[in-house]
Amino acid sequence: MTTGEDRQAAVMRTERGLTIAGTRITLYDMLDYLHAGWPPKLIRDRLDLTEHQMADALVYIDAHKAEVEAEYQEVCQTAQEILQYWEEQSRKRLAHIAAQPPKPGQEALRAKLQEWKAKLKSTP
Repeated sequence: MTTGEDRQAAVMRTERGLTIAGTRITLYDMLDYLHAGWPPKLIRDRLDLTEHQMADALVYIDAHKAEVEAEYQEVCQTAQEILQYWEEQSRKRLAHIAAQPPKPGQEALRAKLQEWKAKLKSTP
């Protein structure tokens, strides 16, 4: 493990948030796994970190727990809002597509598709 100053340098603030120096891995990525109950060794292997990077990140998280957890909650909330936005956009797009009249010459294809759907619904 490294000294306190080196630990500070091991975690940097970038446009992505708190990031492990020399990587694109954020502490929020690590927290996802930690909150899911993964042991540090598996997280280290999954994120392809060195033992020192992993240890330093865990020490940083522990030393700044309240700040890191608050930021993590903000990141999770933002991600949820983005997901909801794009799901709504997809629903609108699919509704728009479904409302379009069939293209000429595709009636036979649509009829065949409806037959297959009916067969799938009736199959136990």
